[in-house]
Amino acid sequence: MYVAVKGGQRAIDNSRTLLAEERRGDPAVPEITLAQIDEQLSLAVDRVMAEGALYDRELAALAVKQARGDVIEAIFLLRAYRTTLPRLGYAEAIDTARMAIRRRISATYKDLPGGQVLGPTFDYTLRLLDFDLAEDGTVPASEQATEPLDGSMPRVAVLGHDGLIEPEDANDAQEVGDLTRDPLTFPADRDVRLQALARGDEGFLLSLGYSTQRGYGKNHPFAGEIRMGEVAVEFVPEELGFPIEIAEITVTECQMVNQFQGSATEAPKFTRGYGLTFGHCERKAMAMSLVDRSLRAEELGESVKAPAQDQEFVLYHSDNVEASGFTQHLKLPHYVDFQAELVLVRKMREAAANQAEAADRDIEEAAD
Repeated sequence: MYVAVKGGQRAIDNSRTLLAEERRGDPAVPEITLAQIDEQLSLAVDRVMAEGALYDRELAALAVKQARGDVIEAIFLLRAYRTTLPRLGYAEAIDTARMAIRRRISATYKDLPGGQVLGPTFDYTLRLLDFDLAEDGTVPASEQATEPLDGSMPRVAVLGHDGLIEPEDANDAQEVGDLTRDPLTFPADRDVRLQALARGDEGFLLSLGYSTQRGYGKNHPFAGEIRMGEVAVEFVPEELGFPIEIAEITVTECQMVNQFQGSATEAPKFTRGYGLTFGHCERKAMAMSLVDRSLRAEELGESVKAPAQDQEFVLYHSDNVEASGFTQHLKLPHYVDFQAELVLVRKMREAAANQAEAADRDIEEAAD
């Protein structure tokens, strides 16, 4: 229960004014533009789009600016805006095998058809502060490749011909759930779980994925393939009856290969974990694929012992917007609730004191 405070509206209005001043900062410093945020803070924009479940770079950049760089607040803003948009239908499933590759690596096979494509990554940097960035320096020119990339790079076929890995789950006829329209129920099918993980907090999934590698989930992962690039989005209008391309978006896809010791009905083999996100969110896609595999424990006949294997624990607590709301609501007035608990604690202390006095009397009487 919340109570009104006299003069509260004026204080709230002043707080909003102060927030706007803090967001703007020193007026003598030029204001950052949405284009600058999109181009130079692109990974923040990508994460906001991925966890905000809305692919729009300009709106995501606006959310980052409005939130003063607070990524979770920006995700909240984008999700809230998303609820105001009309829904025209469902797009066709994107074909990542036809991705225009910008980055594509595998930790399981060195010699890939089409080669390893390192692309833009922090992996080969020294992780030292680059003080040249404090100035308006120019970017050094990269050496141009002698041959263009293959226009089509199918996914890495990992051990499929030997039967050492489970087949890919690609049942297009199966009806796919929609987490944004139907409430989450348990046990949740894998399609719904993947939707929840795609919108889940990167830090939370990263910690859970790390826990599985340390023994809390029996994951022994290898990065079968990680790819990032542009894919076409197709939609089938009712009046046409055939798919048309409506957009091109950047996505990151990760497929982990995990050792499986077998069960009473399954021979030892490798299993799969899958992750897919908007934008260039490689760490998120990897963490997502690790947790996806852990959540398949019951399906594969493994015992569910670790937090990362518990559907309810993972899916209910992975949403940073919901978690932020539950945490931050504690800042709102709880005067009546606290007074009620204060009265209760005083009564419990009084009862405990009376019980202790009665026990002392009983001891004295027994001694007499």
